[in-house]
Amino acid sequence: MIMDYRRLPWTTIVWFVLMHLTGVPGLGVNELLYFRVISPEDIGYIFTCAPAKDFGGDFTSSFDEIFLVPADPADGCSELRNRELIHGQVTLLERGGCSFVQKAHVVEEAGGRAVLIADDVLDNDSQYLDMITDGTTAKPSIPALFLLGRDGLMIRRSLQRQALPWAVISIPVNVSSLASFPLRQPPWSLW
Repeated sequence: MIMDYRRLPWTTIVWFVLMHLTGVPGLGVNELLYFRVISPEDIGYIFTCAPAKDFGGDFTSSFDEIFLVPADPADGCSELRNRELIHGQVTLLERGGCSFVQKAHVVEEAGGRAVLIADDVLDNDSQYLDMITDGTTAKPSIPALFLLGRDGLMIRRSLQRQALPWAVISIPVNVSSLASFPLRQPPWSLW
């Protein structure tokens, strides 16, 4: 679909340009990380997430195909019942119930490679939170990323609808080098 920008209010155009230059209001372009859902196809989009501010590690390698496994329990505040699926994969958690650090620690203890923590505000499609330490001595070393609530909801909903235990993702993705396939962003988000 081609949008006629001449019909948009100038404030919307300015906001749109700023979004593309900086990524998201309040975050610089280098502060976001991107991942692509390969399967299931109905959510085959490029998603943005924000790395934790002062804990967790960085991606030292990229994963062209790795599983994104929803945690059980979904908040990841206690021992994970699906540890065997999480081991060596990326885990999807929901915000709430305990600190971000505790969630990352639980996933790391289960052998997860990284954790995506989706906001529990399910209609959040634009506001990233700063994930910071909780004052404990726990220092998880796996990458911890904040995912918008709407994105997390849509991923979980797709997996539940199709009775799939995981999505296949590519993470991190360099969006500036994606000439080989169309840059598909979620239709419910602007970035």
